[in-house]
Amino acid sequence: MPDNDHVTAPTRPTGPASPTSSARPGLRERKKIQTRRAIRRAAYRLFEAQGYDGTTVEQIADAAEVSASTVFRYFPTKEDIVLTDEYDPVMVAALRDRPVTEPIVESVRHALLGPLREMFTDQAELDEMRQRLRLVRTVPAIRARMGENIQESSRLLASVTAERLGRPEDDFEIRIVVGALIGAWSEAIFHWIDTGGGDDLAGILDRALTLLAANLNDR
Repeated sequence: MPDNDHVTAPTRPTGPASPTSSARPGLRERKKIQTRRAIRRAAYRLFEAQGYDGTTVEQIADAAEVSASTVFRYFPTKEDIVLTDEYDPVMVAALRDRPVTEPIVESVRHALLGPLREMFTDQAELDEMRQRLRLVRTVPAIRARMGENIQESSRLLASVTAERLGRPEDDFEIRIVVGALIGAWSEAIFHWIDTGGGDDLAGILDRALTLLAANLNDR
């Protein structure tokens, strides 16, 4: 079996970061992010007070002071309010900035953990993550929708990795390694919430990626 942690890239210099990779979002995009966050926070308040099943999209819209159609424009389903965030674009930008000759697991470690550590300097963000994962664990409809979201995250991660390595998106080694990364990531998060969510989440995720890299290298 090939050393999947070291899927090799063509020898070429690492170019400068994309001009948009670290640029601040424009005003329009910032307003969209603010609206999404307002809807999510209103939803979480209602879920906490009256339960997920007892909360309607119309109630969430009223609490966020937007229309129900606006909620659906940002979140196609009620489950997506829990599952959707602004993390994927940050991860993609960070991954594109990594050296192309770096092992995949190491690149993903930096791309995922750097932004995550920044996010969790805010206690409100960490509390929201705990509530979100409790909902994922306890609401079957959210778990079912999460499977679709994981597939999309896997596709996105594989696409960016293939782009960096100059390989096709359906490259077998990339798909296998990305699948292992997503699996390790998901299991680490569920371990964190199942053990009370009191430990350092970024540290647990870092440990999971370290274990994965070590096992890939042993093959």
